[in-house]
Amino acid sequence: MDRLRIKGGRPLVGSVKVSGAKNAALPMLAATLLADGEHELGNVPDLADIRTMLRLLGRIGAYGERGQGRARRRVLVEVSTDINPVADYDLVKTMRASVLVLGPLLARHGKARVSLPGGCAIGARPIDLHLRGLAALGADIRLAHGYVEATARRLRGGRFTFDTVTVTGTENVLMAAVLARGTSVLENCAREPEVTELARTLVAMGAGIEGIGSDTLTVKGVGKDELAPMKHSIGPDRIEAGTLAVAAAITGGDVELTECAPHLLDSLVDKLRETGARVTTTNGSMKIRGPVRPTPVDIRTSPYPGFPTDMQAQLMALCSIADGSSVIREKVFENRFMHVSELGRMGADVRVDGHTAHVKGVPSLSGAPVMATDLRASASLVLAGLRAEGSTYVQRIYHLDRGYERLERKLRSLGADIRRLRR
Repeated sequence: MDRLRIKGGRPLVGSVKVSGAKNAALPMLAATLLADGEHELGNVPDLADIRTMLRLLGRIGAYGERGQGRARRRVLVEVSTDINPVADYDLVKTMRASVLVLGPLLARHGKARVSLPGGCAIGARPIDLHLRGLAALGADIRLAHGYVEATARRLRGGRFTFDTVTVTGTENVLMAAVLARGTSVLENCAREPEVTELARTLVAMGAGIEGIGSDTLTVKGVGKDELAPMKHSIGPDRIEAGTLAVAAAITGGDVELTECAPHLLDSLVDKLRETGARVTTTNGSMKIRGPVRPTPVDIRTSPYPGFPTDMQAQLMALCSIADGSSVIREKVFENRFMHVSELGRMGADVRVDGHTAHVKGVPSLSGAPVMATDLRASASLVLAGLRAEGSTYVQRIYHLDRGYERLERKLRSLGADIRRLRR
């Protein structure tokens, strides 16, 4: 099992390009199941989760292929009418986003059998809202032997209000509603940029969606033959951009991020500036100059446009070396402080009280062997290692590989002393 060795203490300096967004690419790949023909996606990151989704599509009967050389960011997916609408446990268990094939399969083929999902252990994250939303569109849903079995001769338009904001739930029900007969109104929808990108791509394919970017989506269903294959280039990954921005800040570095979308990170940029980092933005780039030692900040995670839960662990690493105490309130997932004990091994002073973490900044961190527990926790440990004195060894980095494209190479290009050790 691979691990990372990081020798800390080097300020990051230079320029680095941000990859395409994993959380936009995954629902887009699932959406290819809505229309027969050849779909073309550009700027697709080469990640473990993307490879898992392509394998899943292949088993269903939609065959995806990544380009080679300069075209390696392009993915072609060929979808035919010969589909096996089953998503098996052995793939779905490794990636929660696999459940996104449920809505398209049901809407296009009238049935779907999808294993209950797995993924990062950051809370229960049940899919009951997905299922209730599909039931509101006329689906017959049953759970049997660890699978969701859904059927509908043809979905019909309906009204559904999500009890809580759910990104994948919004995406799943939205994709199903596109092919439902009549009009559907979905309320309390997630407003994350990845949801907006999916909705706009569906419209480009021929779907009728109003209210894009708001919490209420009105979907005028179309027939199966009215959707054309997609041709779309994935937007930049705001969480990768945010992680690299914090890497610059925590090391006191001077870094430019190119091909990013700073306007999608306003809440993070505000917090970085509060810490004393100098952040300047343009339409497609962001420059970060880190402080000698950060000023403490208070953070409360919430759905977009609030502070993203996917950046909470990284900001905790930064707050751990602040000159004072910070308070971090996690309001999205109930079990997302698992990185705290590992940061403690490096000398961080963090006390957890329910959904709140009290972070007392220390002058320095020390390198130590640590173990990643989930995707964003692994990133926080890497960031802490960049600042720590001595060597840090991050184990179980398969979590990192699920969501960051060659992160160690990007950090090394900025001057970090970081190596992947293979066993």
